[in-house]
Amino acid sequence: MLDARPKADPLLQPYALKHLTLRNRLISTAHEPAYTEGGLPKDRYRLYHVEKAKGGIGMTMIGGSACVAPDSPQAFGNIELWRDECVDWLARLAEDVHAHGAAVMIQITHLGRRGTWAKGEWLPLLAPSHIREPAHRAFPKAMEDWDVERVVTAYADAAEKVQAAGLDGFELECYGHLIDQFWSPLTNRRDDALGGDLDGRMAFGNRVIEAIRKRVGPDFIVGARMVCDEQQDGGIDRREGLEIARRLAASGAIDFINVIRGHIDTEEGLSRVIPGMGERSGPHLDFAGEVREAARITTMHASRIQDVATARHAVEAGKLDLVGMTRAHMADPHIVRKIMAGLEAEIRPCVGMGYCIDSIYQGEAVCIHNPATGREATMPHVISRSEGPRRKVVVVGAGPGGLEAARVAAARGHSVTLLEAADEPGGQVRLTAALKRRREILGIIDWRVAECARRGVDMRLNAWAEAEDVLAEGPDVAIIATGGLPCTGFLSEGEELATTSWDILSGAAKPAREVLVFDDNGAHAGLTVAEFLAEAGSRVEIVTPERTLGPDVGGTSFPPYFRAFSRHGVRATLNLRLRGVRREGNRLRALLWDEYGEATVEREVDQVVVEHGATPLDDLYFALKDGSSNRGAVAMEAFREGRAQPLAEGFALFRIGDAVASRNIHAAVYDALRLTNAL
Repeated sequence: MLDARPKADPLLQPYALKHLTLRNRLISTAHEPAYTEGGLPKDRYRLYHVEKAKGGIGMTMIGGSACVAPDSPQAFGNIELWRDECVDWLARLAEDVHAHGAAVMIQITHLGRRGTWAKGEWLPLLAPSHIREPAHRAFPKAMEDWDVERVVTAYADAAEKVQAAGLDGFELECYGHLIDQFWSPLTNRRDDALGGDLDGRMAFGNRVIEAIRKRVGPDFIVGARMVCDEQQDGGIDRREGLEIARRLAASGAIDFINVIRGHIDTEEGLSRVIPGMGERSGPHLDFAGEVREAARITTMHASRIQDVATARHAVEAGKLDLVGMTRAHMADPHIVRKIMAGLEAEIRPCVGMGYCIDSIYQGEAVCIHNPATGREATMPHVISRSEGPRRKVVVVGAGPGGLEAARVAAARGHSVTLLEAADEPGGQVRLTAALKRRREILGIIDWRVAECARRGVDMRLNAWAEAEDVLAEGPDVAIIATGGLPCTGFLSEGEELATTSWDILSGAAKPAREVLVFDDNGAHAGLTVAEFLAEAGSRVEIVTPERTLGPDVGGTSFPPYFRAFSRHGVRATLNLRLRGVRREGNRLRALLWDEYGEATVEREVDQVVVEHGATPLDDLYFALKDGSSNRGAVAMEAFREGRAQPLAEGFALFRIGDAVASRNIHAAVYDALRLTNAL
């Protein structure tokens, strides 16, 4: 007879890690959001992690690569754990996370050769041997005996600070950083007792762990986030990686392993360790299960486990004890709360775009479609109902910005009508999704459409809105989110001969045999259309006036484009600006300007595809402006801080996203949230 009792959710089962009992199996692994101030994890850092605790997570790890010494300078806003002031800030963070029922640990490290000496204290970087890391390009100093002694002490000092601050434990970072730089034959060419065979290469790390244990005692939780297979010729292979894991576990010196597979010394390698959009879910999950079986120790892992079903499988199948859904918690820090409430369908999905990781190097980590992440002091993750009057809100345009405005306004309790000229919502996101590898991005749209439906938004498709259509709805607030149109007006001649990236991706124009793609935007759009054309069989040359391709496309996101370009023989030409296009029989002549050589360069092709951002589609806004109570004006200080806009008699008019200026998805949804959350 079948057991009709509901099966307990494996993700919601508690887990005992030494003396610490975690309330469930979901964790956020250590990562650096670059929210530090002066190297310290102050209020912004604290609120970001506290939000995940509020959302029900079992444990959050802070300090992706918290640095133990001044000669391990910040690479991307790292916590400078060598500062004594860290203890108080860590204690505040730990207290607040604990108050909401979650555990909190930190990752500590010396980055070794991974960084730059031209930062912070301007000290030379350290490494086992004088071997440069390609990604960060610094040439390190090969460590002397006295360097070894002081760095081992620095690790122990940092561990003592973590314990004093009241955190539940920490992990040692051992992938791409100093400890595993000693482990790997690729980076350890020493001929002393710290090099040679595996015993020698493990000696430095063993000394670090011994010093830490002497300082914090046997009961404090210490783990290792470690590479168990570098997947690189001459590096730590699977056999040796499993042996290192076995030895560390058998020694009793560590309490858990956080499994990494791959190498991060190049951006291509990093994109495999932290795979993004279009890659399969949990690509290293089975391998993590092998490590768990071999080491027989608490095992955790995070690498593109972005949905609850994959996480549940990881625990149920015995591959992991604790599942890292790190990027997923940046998209939605309340995953556990929604699972417990039976609201999995309402979880904001991580679409794997990698904008969170890539934006770290631009100054701060932000989720492509959750603008509250990292802004917890001013922006809410959970929208509360307005205590003011119920208003009629009309939103025009159902791209990501318009959908977000409609979602939030409806969640505030307002009556919302959303008008969209196309036969389906999504705007430019649907163009991006034309590239098969990037179809996952539609999750940004699908989630908002479902939320709008759940909140009772009156969404009308195939509804081209003129001013009188908006006014007929009797709005208190009108929000213009009409986006933009592709810009070709920069051409001095032949504008009518140019094909836009939108034409290609929408199917309005067919790919030709030989195509020149001119990308003067520098973001995903130009690379996307070039890959789309190459996949369609076109012979493609991508030309840019920049000194590199896609300067606004981050380090984990450009490798898949470049892999496709290599596969299809796409040519890339830098430092040329398209000025005009001429008809040449049944072909086209592209006129390109070399600013450095002060010369015109010509190309004869079948098609010239242009990506130059968007020109705001703002006719409706200006048609409504004079009749609005605020004449479209935004109280900028209130807007910047997410406070309410002043509303007077009549209707207030605002515009957001590309209807203001050509930007990106995050800018559009952030515009929408800070405007409508205060309605």
